[in-house]
Amino acid sequence: MISDVLTPSESALTELMLLVVAFGLCALIGIERQYQQKAAGFRTHVLVGTGAAGFTLVSAFGFATVVGQDAVLDPSRIAAQVVSGVGFLGAGVIFTRRDVVRGLTTAATIWLAAAVGMAAGAGMVSLAVLLTGLHLFALLVLGPLLRRLPTRDHRRVLHVTYLDGAGVLRDVLTLATELGFGALVLGARRSERNGASLVEVDIRFKGRSALRDLAASVRDIQGVRSVRIGRDDEVDAEGDDRDDV
Repeated sequence: MISDVLTPSESALTELMLLVVAFGLCALIGIERQYQQKAAGFRTHVLVGTGAAGFTLVSAFGFATVVGQDAVLDPSRIAAQVVSGVGFLGAGVIFTRRDVVRGLTTAATIWLAAAVGMAAGAGMVSLAVLLTGLHLFALLVLGPLLRRLPTRDHRRVLHVTYLDGAGVLRDVLTLATELGFGALVLGARRSERNGASLVEVDIRFKGRSALRDLAASVRDIQGVRSVRIGRDDEVDAEGDDRDDV
């Protein structure tokens, strides 16, 4: 009985080759994520893809000996559970902060790595290679091109309220420059709230990245009390009723 288990099956070489294919393709995906310095990098994608391939191989070949008149083999059952399990894993890299959601692309990449592993494990090597190629094309070729396209918020305004006298405005403008934004201060107002001296400044930003990403980073600056995305016409309408600093 034990000797039967330890004896390599006729499909052992095929299984090993498919597993190696899954490892190699998912390694390419992981290297790209590692290069982009994302939360889930090389190790995560390789493990997810290779694990998905392993489950698929077990589902396809692992229960061949139990097939009989009284046993019904359904290889799709384990594969379906892999999809659900990877969904929970991908949710772990997504987090929401106020109105900004981060990690969606990395979560989708983990999901795709599992699909590549499952395709390789099922013997659909051409599909696995195509999935990997499309992933790299979308992120390495189309991604930079799309970032060059102007967005609707490329000339929108941030209303930033911060603690006066702490050098916050300087930090905001420095951060914007590092992220590739041009900035123009449209106006500022002082106010007193709960004994603290605050300044609300309107800054128009121009850049190729999404303004919401800049807003999320500005919120992390020490001394910033609130950040709100607005429009140029709001500043024009409100500026007549407020005293500039």
